[in-house]
Amino acid sequence: MDAMKCLKVGSLDVVVRIWNPDAPHSLIAWHGLARHGGDFEQLARQLGPQWRVLAPDTPGRGLSGWSLYPAKDYLYSHYMTVATQVMDHFELESTPWIGTSMGGLLGMLLAADDDTASRIRCLVLNDVGPALEPEALTQMATYFSTLKRFTTFTQLRNALQANYQGFGITREQEWLSMAHASARRLPDGAWSFHYDPRIAEQFIHDTPRDTWADWQKIRCPLMLVRGEDSPLLSRATVDDMRRQQPRMHFLEAPGCGHAPMLNVPSQVEPIRQFLETSVPGARRPWWQSMLQRLKP
Repeated sequence: MDAMKCLKVGSLDVVVRIWNPDAPHSLIAWHGLARHGGDFEQLARQLGPQWRVLAPDTPGRGLSGWSLYPAKDYLYSHYMTVATQVMDHFELESTPWIGTSMGGLLGMLLAADDDTASRIRCLVLNDVGPALEPEALTQMATYFSTLKRFTTFTQLRNALQANYQGFGITREQEWLSMAHASARRLPDGAWSFHYDPRIAEQFIHDTPRDTWADWQKIRCPLMLVRGEDSPLLSRATVDDMRRQQPRMHFLEAPGCGHAPMLNVPSQVEPIRQFLETSVPGARRPWWQSMLQRLKP
């Protein structure tokens, strides 16, 4: 990241990672359940100097604070409050939103809510939708609800790769960088991941709602990215989403499950085109496009 801002939301610190801080256009990128804003490093670098990318760490993850009251703070309703305060702090009246998994659902809720719909200029959902496969959800809740403890950093790195194969990462250096950014020391010198295991209590405490009704209410431009082998978002659900929002842009990422990392040109460039179509004046200068084509 190029800069960082720490906000206070209620009793918790919320850290926002920032790339291209002087860019003329801004967007918010929100990560998945047990990840952090650092996952958008490559997306931000490839979008380049036209876009200031603001990527918050949700409470209980990354550099943000852990809650003493998970039943109150690890809920979508509270994340909506956090998101609104982030937009207020950066003076974003209406902003593009890119959300992976949980971050996409959060963007959906904001875009469907009467009080916040105008704040979402356009919405990119990364491998998430109004209906999710129950078996995959159960596996996620079970895995993330227990403290992971590793004797060595290598064990942590291997466990990370095993659990996040769906990201479509292919290079060893990327796995090492991701492990480094995802690790924390325990008091006895062992290793664990950067998130509070109690974040999974969200599956217990959050109030069920009709997310298909939310989906139908959204009026901003929409784009959906799905991992070709996603266990969480079925093709049948994608078909239903497209029937109800026929103008939605769609990209299926080959070789990915849940969820594409948005770290390669074949994923970033369609997102860039969608953003440029949805945000007036956001099209990059011709010479930047030419430089991009000349890159190996």
